[in-house]
Amino acid sequence: MGEVRPEWIDYNGHLMDGYYAVAFSAVTDRLLELVGFGPAYPAASGHSVYTVESHIVYLRELRAGARLVYTTQLLGHDDQRIHLVHTMAEAGSAQSAATNELLLVHVRQAPAAVVPMPTDALDRLAQLAQAHAAHPPPPQAGRRIALRLVPM
Repeated sequence: MGEVRPEWIDYNGHLMDGYYAVAFSAVTDRLLELVGFGPAYPAASGHSVYTVESHIVYLRELRAGARLVYTTQLLGHDDQRIHLVHTMAEAGSAQSAATNELLLVHVRQAPAAVVPMPTDALDRLAQLAQAHAAHPPPPQAGRRIALRLVPM
């Protein structure tokens, strides 16, 4: 789904880091549409889904014109939160180019507050969770950024 655009390329000839986030954001929107949180949802309900944490791991360089394919795995959810991971690859390659792990929350827009999702969305998430449970998450899921200090 999609292609690396020439204007997304940095001075090294590779996909700029910020455009990985742009590409992953479009994939997140597609997932949210499947669950029932598409573009019309905020106006119709006064609610939305916000990203509160995002972690991208860059694994391979991508160049202009690369055709991108994605997989998405629901790692968990409760009545207010969705935890998922996307994997990006170049079409025809078995190697991942990047992963994006996300935590999303369901919110009431005014007054702003994290609130439970509607039952129909929770049912769709439960179906996805069941379908995805048999698949191991990518090794990048759950990582944290840390600098291990070496004693001197």
